[in-house]
Amino acid sequence: MLADILPTGYEVGVLAGRVRPGDVVAVVGAGPVGLAAITCARLFSPSHVIAIDLSDARLKAAREFGADITINDSTEDAAAVIRDLTGRLGADVAIEAVGTPATFELAVKLVRPGGRIANIGVHGKPAMLHLEHEWARDITITIGLVDASSTPTLMRLVATGQLDAGRFVTHRFSMNEFEQAYEVFGDAASNGALKVVLTRAEEEEDDEREEEEEE
Repeated sequence: MLADILPTGYEVGVLAGRVRPGDVVAVVGAGPVGLAAITCARLFSPSHVIAIDLSDARLKAAREFGADITINDSTEDAAAVIRDLTGRLGADVAIEAVGTPATFELAVKLVRPGGRIANIGVHGKPAMLHLEHEWARDITITIGLVDASSTPTLMRLVATGQLDAGRFVTHRFSMNEFEQAYEVFGDAASNGALKVVLTRAEEEEDDEREEEEEE
């Protein structure tokens, strides 16, 4: 958690997006990285954190991780909800945490004039930036790859109880349940899996214990 999802959400999302006290923050995508962005954004006292996803299970998790408002974009108009919340201005910061053309375009659409878009999703296809609409809005778009320079800070926050990295672990399996673990992780949308942890099989640990006792 401290080597990947938390520093990604914190560095490339929250810090690059310059989240400030009182901001309205929209996080597009409530997978593990999006949830990391939500929980790290809360460190900066935003007025609202809004989570947007297509999965009700992940939106439920977003509320547990600190989102004030959740929007299922398959049934609601996220841009309209945010405009109503902000007096038709838009979010101060939009964090794109999926990596698809549609979610990037949505993130750009959600911010107010002068707003910031922090793209942390990994894109495998071209995404459109509609400059014909955006050229006069003075928006800032940041992209980048996490370098984990924030990990010492995040470790201190975990140690003091300000961040709970263990909440991301939803399923645990032993090494002899490897295939089952992959099946659960591969169907995360239906079973609510965030992070799956594999530990050594109990029989392997028992064997090692017996060997140590014999020695």
